[in-house]
Amino acid sequence: MNKTPLSSIVLVLMASVVGSLGAVFLKRGAAHLNRGFRYIVNWQLASGIAIFMGSSIPFLIALKHGELSVLYPMVSLSYMCSLFWSKLFFNEPITRPKVLALCLILAGITCIGIGAN
Repeated sequence: MNKTPLSSIVLVLMASVVGSLGAVFLKRGAAHLNRGFRYIVNWQLASGIAIFMGSSIPFLIALKHGELSVLYPMVSLSYMCSLFWSKLFFNEPITRPKVLALCLILAGITCIGIGAN
């Protein structure tokens, strides 16, 4: 296998965004567990699980045509999306250390991408 096609990269990016959105539903569903473990069956938790599972489909298609060593590290972009979602849905603070960590992740992904050529 030579290079990773752009279509595979786009599919992984899509899967990362969708998967990180699944975490929002998992967090909302997990909040119901404060009332007892019997509330484990709720629509938000089920939606989060379904979204996570659904995000694996474009990822699998991408892996079929691309290099694992290039595509899998790109999944870490979901951390950037999670930071955005946590601010948007839960009003969690975006701190300097979090931004610095995201910059380091982006730098790492960039280095892997450059090394793949």
